[in-house]
Amino acid sequence: MAQPFPSVPWGDYRPTAYDGEVVPFRVTSFREGHDRIGVQVRLFSPTGDESLHRLAPLDDGFDRWQTEVALLARGVWRFRFESFGDDFATWQHAASVKIAAGVDAAVMREAGALLFARAAAEKGRPAAEKKALTAAAASLRDGTVDDAGALAIVDDARIAAYFAQRPAMSLVTLGDDLEVLVERERAGVGAWYEFFPRSEGAKRLKDGTVKSGTFRTAAKRLPAVAQMGFDVVYLPPIHPIGTLNRKGPNNTLDAGPGDPGSPWAIGSAAGGHDAVHPDLGTLADFRAFVRAAQAEGLEVALDLALQAAPDHPWVAEHPEWFTTLPDGTIAYAENPPKKYQDIYPVNFDNDPAGIRAEVLRVVRHWIAQGVRIFRVDNPHTKPLQFWEWLIATVNAEEPDVVFLAEAFTRPAPMQSLAAAGFQQSYTYFTWRNTKPELEEFLSGLAHTTDAFLRPNLFVNTPDILTEYLQFGGRPAYRIRAAIAATAAPTYGVYAGYELYENVARPGSEENIDNEKYEYKLRDWAGAAERGDSLAPFLQKLNGIRRAHPALRQLRNLGIHWSDDDAILVYVKHLDAALSPDGRSDTVIVVVNTDPHSVRQTMVHLDTRVWGVEPGAPYEVEDLVTGAHWTWSDHNYVMLDAFTEPVHILHVKESR
Repeated sequence: MAQPFPSVPWGDYRPTAYDGEVVPFRVTSFREGHDRIGVQVRLFSPTGDESLHRLAPLDDGFDRWQTEVALLARGVWRFRFESFGDDFATWQHAASVKIAAGVDAAVMREAGALLFARAAAEKGRPAAEKKALTAAAASLRDGTVDDAGALAIVDDARIAAYFAQRPAMSLVTLGDDLEVLVERERAGVGAWYEFFPRSEGAKRLKDGTVKSGTFRTAAKRLPAVAQMGFDVVYLPPIHPIGTLNRKGPNNTLDAGPGDPGSPWAIGSAAGGHDAVHPDLGTLADFRAFVRAAQAEGLEVALDLALQAAPDHPWVAEHPEWFTTLPDGTIAYAENPPKKYQDIYPVNFDNDPAGIRAEVLRVVRHWIAQGVRIFRVDNPHTKPLQFWEWLIATVNAEEPDVVFLAEAFTRPAPMQSLAAAGFQQSYTYFTWRNTKPELEEFLSGLAHTTDAFLRPNLFVNTPDILTEYLQFGGRPAYRIRAAIAATAAPTYGVYAGYELYENVARPGSEENIDNEKYEYKLRDWAGAAERGDSLAPFLQKLNGIRRAHPALRQLRNLGIHWSDDDAILVYVKHLDAALSPDGRSDTVIVVVNTDPHSVRQTMVHLDTRVWGVEPGAPYEVEDLVTGAHWTWSDHNYVMLDAFTEPVHILHVKESR
């Protein structure tokens, strides 16, 4: 046996899943000659319960075997692959050929009789099976039963089922004991909504300055977020903001007295990472905000940005935690061509023990305030070993705490962070917009890195406003939201997306008048009254996600086909045996990825995925429009980007 899966392709990292996730167990197994083999996986739940699952050959020419199991308990699962000579399958194959050809028929009949008698003598086999196997053995030896009758026994589905349930084994080979960590469902499933609490409830005063919103005013936004169907409200840093080198609008260096600065420039005389900005309120106000979110069914995710403003208490108390340049100044952050003179990166090579102790203290502090999710800023600029240690330490104390890696970096470090423990990861989704790009990207998420990397498909961020959104108009916003919400079980939206905010700072991929550097006063109610908001569509998408368990899985995405180079087609199917409600669920997504066009094409589907034979009709319901159609494996579609660029189709009564 070789290439066991789930596994991480490098290091000693443990593969992961989330509660309720359907996990493929796969292994390569073969033997010499023509005798048949069987493969099974023995699972041990976190409580020690044992179960056995038979694998089926993938018949891909590579001797790979697979089964799927829904892991329904949190904790460490152990599993072991077991291969064996399948004596019944070997005999059945040889007997069906030889008896039909009149070659060694008597030998084959006696071999079967011996096999059945052996199986009937096994301990633990039900009496009814023993009786049937004994009778079959007698028939094979009965001279009055002709070869046609013997072949009927060879092909008896009931007998085959007996041996499928309790195989007749020889030459058993045991694989290594392996593990998979199953974490809570929110580690892999959820809809995120990001907003700046200082902007929610902010007011422009008569003198033109803006009075900051607070935790109390921001809490008034929570019911609307919950009504849209989101599960997590993510807050950028809520700590005091530095005054030295504070940035003004659009990342300029000329901050005025009323400019609030970037929340990521953490720390001032008012405190550091364990404090809240005085404009937002008190620590008690933050706890009240968390409780208000929980009352709406929302979890609060807090930003964890391990960096400091020049006037952060760390700079005076621990200057060794930063990088000192030859001229005696401390190095500020850069991401060329961007410069962040208001931020000092932490140098983890200096006093690593002290830095570890302080970060752990800060994380524990916010856990004590009710935070169970941390969105980590730029983790790829810190040592991988640090994150491996921090996440393992925190999760040993608080297994339900989730860390999201905001690591827009090269594949190797991004994937290494996920393997080292991050429960979720930002991805390249925002830059994958064409049909070929999305086919390759989504397939990779579902079938290449799925054992350790869980994607969070944010459609936009304060720093990312892609050209696709800038110039794709309102159709682009519907298209991207629909793909993000259906292609992966976790996705995210940054506030303003529902207002189609698409004006970028010239020459950049970020919003003009970026909210990172100023307050953003939005007219939510006015947009809703004018029918000028994407919020109803987001609410519909999130409702579809909650109603369809197939969309809460990552690994079940399959790319299908269309004749148009802009029409993306994928299917998410969940078998009834693996579904939480015992009913199968199939969702077909057909998207016009070109926001500037009307497209007509043929869509081609492998309907066998959900148990429909090619050419057979089945009924689908468009979950966006409510339309119903009869489809088969080849279907005509027209998608007008300017009216409705996506079909999200539920296969009715799929098996």
